[in-house]
Amino acid sequence: MTETSRTTDWQAWQTSWDRQQEWYMPDREERFRVMLEVVEAVAGPEPVVLDLACGPGSITARLLERLPGARSTALDLDPVLLSLAQGTFRDERRVQCVTADLTDPHWPDALPLRPYDAVVTATALHWLTADALRVVYGQVAQVLREGGVFLNADHMRDDEAPRLNAALEVYHTARKERERAAGAQDWRSWWTRVAQDPALAEQARRRFDLFDDPRRPKPGGDGQIREDRPVTTAWHLDALRAAGFDEARRVWCSSSDAVLAALR
Repeated sequence: MTETSRTTDWQAWQTSWDRQQEWYMPDREERFRVMLEVVEAVAGPEPVVLDLACGPGSITARLLERLPGARSTALDLDPVLLSLAQGTFRDERRVQCVTADLTDPHWPDALPLRPYDAVVTATALHWLTADALRVVYGQVAQVLREGGVFLNADHMRDDEAPRLNAALEVYHTARKERERAAGAQDWRSWWTRVAQDPALAEQARRRFDLFDDPRRPKPGGDGQIREDRPVTTAWHLDALRAAGFDEARRVWCSSSDAVLAALR
């Protein structure tokens, strides 16, 4: 770790990430609470957990606070977000950070602990195509112990009430516009700040080479899911059962997102 990295306020970056994400998902903490409640119910107070596509380690931080006896493997490919996780947990022996690409069929080989009691992920797997996600669901089932649980919190549409969906979309769009006018930070402005920080500039350059450059506006706006991405809760539940999970159900939902739990 460089001298600049050692003096970086990693917690400040974590807080800014949380605020940016909460602009999109004001109920973000509630979904985390439900996820960890299920982990504790299934795996007890000292679970071994895989934080899949962990980002800066948001779930891991809340896991350790709720369950001090837990251990976590925090896995991601994004150089910036994984650097935030590594900086945040640099003195934490309960956490191991791993770099791996979920589109690489051999990513489970990078895991230091197997099998896991629980695998958790949030607002991450919607970047995968339907075919790639089916493969990942099968691989997750293989790294879980029998009776272990997988939890996925992500953007999932429910098409049963289209008029309600339309009204809620209008409501949340207006909310975001008000909060943005009051100074809330969005995806693009957060990444602009990252690229300007000397401690993260190199990681940002590598990140922009690996993925897209979030500072550039995209057609349809930030966070839009392409048509080749699975978007309904029913699709995910069917895919989880087909991947080898004995049980799968929704344990939480908002107007645009859901948390699914699947038991191995």
